[in-house]
Amino acid sequence: MSNAASISLLMDKAPQWRAQLLAKKNELRGGSFRDASMGICALVAAADGDIDQTERVRVAGLIGSDPVLQNFPIDDLRALFEDNCHRLASDPAFGRAYVLQQISKAVGKPTEANAVIQIGIMIGNADGDFDQSEMAVVREACQTLRLNPQDFGL
Repeated sequence: MSNAASISLLMDKAPQWRAQLLAKKNELRGGSFRDASMGICALVAAADGDIDQTERVRVAGLIGSDPVLQNFPIDDLRALFEDNCHRLASDPAFGRAYVLQQISKAVGKPTEANAVIQIGIMIGNADGDFDQSEMAVVREACQTLRLNPQDFGL
């Protein structure tokens, strides 16, 4: 599948995924989901190797407005996101390992794991440009969560 076809498929699925996430909102209340979802947000934000302030603000805004994440205090989410971003920026190798460990908290929890990947895709696609580096980190998160990237059109 070409990159354009893959992105088109992801765009088509976004409303369906949003509805699925909202339907399962009450199941997505645990700390493992919170930590894993903030991990994928930071990993996607840092996918191109740099997290500039504009991107941090944009992703933080998306986190704050996401109805699925409203189960958690916004200040807690932003603190986790910023901590993950700081780790990725200050020491990319160890930061990446730490963030993938945060994402792995959803392993064995299918509802949470699927939701984490869907959030990662939606964050990556929020600017209308889900690029190769963002797809690659979401695929890596799929592997960490023992999910098949093809199930998400990746």
